[in-house]
Amino acid sequence: MTYAEAIQFLYSLRTFGTKLGLENTRKLAALAGNPETRLRFIHVAGTNGKGSTCAMLESIYRAAGLRVGLFTSPHLIAFGERIQVNRRLVSESDIVRLVEKAKSLLSTFPAAEHPTFFEVITIMALLYFEEQKCDLVIWETGLGGRLDATNIVTPLASVITNIQFDHEKWLGNTLASIAFEKAGIIKANVPVITATREPEALQVIEQTSIEQKAPLIKVSIDDASASPPDTLNLPLLGQHQKWNAALAIATVRALKSQIPVPEKIIKEGLSKVEWAGRFQMISGPAGQRILLDGAHNVAGVQALRSALDQYFPDVRPTLVLGVLADKNWRAICDLLAPRAERIFLVPVGSERTVAPGELATACRVANTAAGVIEYPSLKPALEQALQQEFIVITGSLYLVGEALEVLSNEAGTIRTERNLNEWGEPSKASFG
Repeated sequence: MTYAEAIQFLYSLRTFGTKLGLENTRKLAALAGNPETRLRFIHVAGTNGKGSTCAMLESIYRAAGLRVGLFTSPHLIAFGERIQVNRRLVSESDIVRLVEKAKSLLSTFPAAEHPTFFEVITIMALLYFEEQKCDLVIWETGLGGRLDATNIVTPLASVITNIQFDHEKWLGNTLASIAFEKAGIIKANVPVITATREPEALQVIEQTSIEQKAPLIKVSIDDASASPPDTLNLPLLGQHQKWNAALAIATVRALKSQIPVPEKIIKEGLSKVEWAGRFQMISGPAGQRILLDGAHNVAGVQALRSALDQYFPDVRPTLVLGVLADKNWRAICDLLAPRAERIFLVPVGSERTVAPGELATACRVANTAAGVIEYPSLKPALEQALQQEFIVITGSLYLVGEALEVLSNEAGTIRTERNLNEWGEPSKASFG
C-alpha cells in the first residue's frame, strides 16, 4: 500500500457515515489488544477551545519532560496533524502501516456495522501512542462526548472547556442537552475540570459529577484574570485564550499528585504553545497582515469579534468569509460584517457549504456600506484580498486550512487530505 492508497482507503470510509456509539470502537480496540489500557489520558470535550486547551496541555507536559501524544480534529492540511507525539506528526510511512493494521481488523464486521472513519483513526491513534511509549496522551473528543469514539478510555482527568450552541441537530437544541452529551466523558472518581459558565449547562455537569463521585473544579473569571494567564505573554491571543490557559493550569494542578509539574514549567509550556488557525497572524507576500481564525459558530465568532476590537480597534479589515450550512451563518454575518470594509464571500471546500450568494444577502443587510463580492472559490478571493493591507479569513477551520495551504504553497500543488474532514450525518439510531 502506498501513502496515496492509504489516504484513499481512509476517504472510502466516508461511505459508512458517522455513527455515535461506543460498541464498534470497543470491539476494534479489543481486536487491537486494547492499547488504551496501557496509556494515560487527559480527555477534553467542549464546544469551543478544545484544540487550544489541548495544545496548551501538551506544551506544558512536554516542557516537563514527558513524551506526549496529541489526538485532535479536524486537520488543517495534512491528515498526520491529527496524531502527533511531542508535536511531531505521525509519518506517512507510519500512516500506511497503521492503515494496513486497521484494515486487517475490519473483516470481522458485518457491512451494516462497518466502523466509520473516526472510529478507525481513533484505534490507529491508540496503537501509535502505545508504540511510541507515550507517558501521557491529550485526547480530544470528536463530536459530543458521551457517544464519541474517544470515550472508550478512562482518563486521569476529564476536561470540559465550555458549552455553547453548535451541532444542535445531533447534540440537542438546549445548553442542558448539549452539556449532557459533553458531560458523558465524566468517569467515576476521575476529577472534572471545566470553564463552563452558563448556569443551565453547569448544572448538568455538576449533577453528573455528583452521580459519578467525580471531584469537580470550576475555573472562574478570577482564575482567568490571575497570574499566570493574565500576566503571561501567551502566543495565542484573545481573552478567550486566557480562559483556556486557566483551564489548562487548573488541570495540571489537579493532577500534581500523579504527574508533578513545577509552576515555572507550567509558565514555560504556556509561553511556547503553538496552535495554527486560531487568531493566527501571518505576513503576506508583500507584507500584508493576514489574520486566520477558525471561528465557526456564534460563540467562536463573538470571541473573534472581541479580539479584533481589543487588538485592532481602529482597523476595518477585508473579510474573507466562508461558512458551513449547519452553522448559524446569519448570526455569524451579523457579527462580522459590520466590522469589515470589504467582504469577500467564498464556498468552503465541503458539501455542507453555504452558497456565497446567501452569505452576500445577509452581509449586505448587516453592513450596507461595505463592498460585498462573491467568489466561486477561495483562490481568486485571496488574490484580490492580498491587494489590501489587513485581511481576516474566518468562518470555518476547513477554510482556514485551505487558506494556509494556498498561502504557503508556492508550487501551487494542493493536497487532497482536507477532504478527509468531511463527515456524514450521524446515525439517529445510535442515539440513546
